Amino acid sequence: MEAVIWIVGAAFAGMGVVALARPQFIMDYFDVKLTADGRNEVRAVYGGMGLALGAALFWATQNHRYSAGIIMAMAIALGGMAAGRAISATMEKPGKWPTVFFVIELASAIALYLAIPKGAGFNLSF
Repeated sequence: MEAVIWIVGAAFAGMGVVALARPQFIMDYFDVKLTADGRNEVRAVYGGMGLALGAALFWATQNHRYSAGIIMAMAIALGGMAAGRAISATMEKPGKWPTVFFVIELASAIALYLAIPKGAGFNLSF
């Protein structure tokens, strides 16, 4: 299951690198044209946050004391992203890419949840 964590972490990190280098490329998926302030926002949210989330997941594979909490937080964040897209889809029909990203986010959230190390000192019961 550690491979799942690495794959999702690499996806976040890859998104981060691309967003920092070419923010307009990220927004082209959504037909959004960016101003300088918009590029700053994409670099911060998609770039900086993507790198941070990727780094946190990579770190979680090395530090099992905290790994369950980190992985659970990432699963919840991805689930929230997917939920936001689902809510948006009830308001207006999404295009191809938002639908693709919804599937990726939901699948990644489920995969991360299932990859949480058992016995890592994290109680998943509610």
